[in-house]
Amino acid sequence: MKTVFIGGSRKVFRLNEQIRLKLAEITERGFHVLVGDANGADRAVQAQLRDWGYTKVTVFFVGGAPRNNEGAWPTERIAPPSSARGADYYGAKDVVMARNAEAGLMIWDGKSKGTLANVRNLVREHKPVAVYVSQQKRFKNILDEAELQALSSGKQFGTAQSQAGTQAELFVGATVRTAARKRRRRAV
Repeated sequence: MKTVFIGGSRKVFRLNEQIRLKLAEITERGFHVLVGDANGADRAVQAQLRDWGYTKVTVFFVGGAPRNNEGAWPTERIAPPSSARGADYYGAKDVVMARNAEAGLMIWDGKSKGTLANVRNLVREHKPVAVYVSQQKRFKNILDEAELQALSSGKQFGTAQSQAGTQAELFVGATVRTAARKRRRRAV
């Protein structure tokens, strides 16, 4: 079974039709969802999955209890390093989710450093990530550092990549196979 780390910007409170369709694809395929407990995209994703009655979800959190667990799903508490503060404190759970997932789906407002860090964590783990860039209302598949750099610099939708990026076929084979090939090449 595939495991997908879903996250996004805290300033994203609503999921549009494109994002809901991608979530529907994930649930129809029976993938296990790893999601954080933050307000914003995490909470919006949780609410959508709860409304659909989806049960294959684990909510990750740091601290005493999850801030949000809309579906009363199983939780996993992550203990951050004792010196961690701010983004490093809450980011500890994201590192674990990136490690445990096979792929990622990030909803990015084009500004959130935390969401970009999640994409970076997944790329470093050699895992494909579909990033929904809310400003352009498009998906972009990120497989390596070069694509991550293009995303963070705002050059993610060049002419040739534009159509491929809007398709976001992360979970339907082609991109996952490409990522697996890249991992095998790195291992050699």
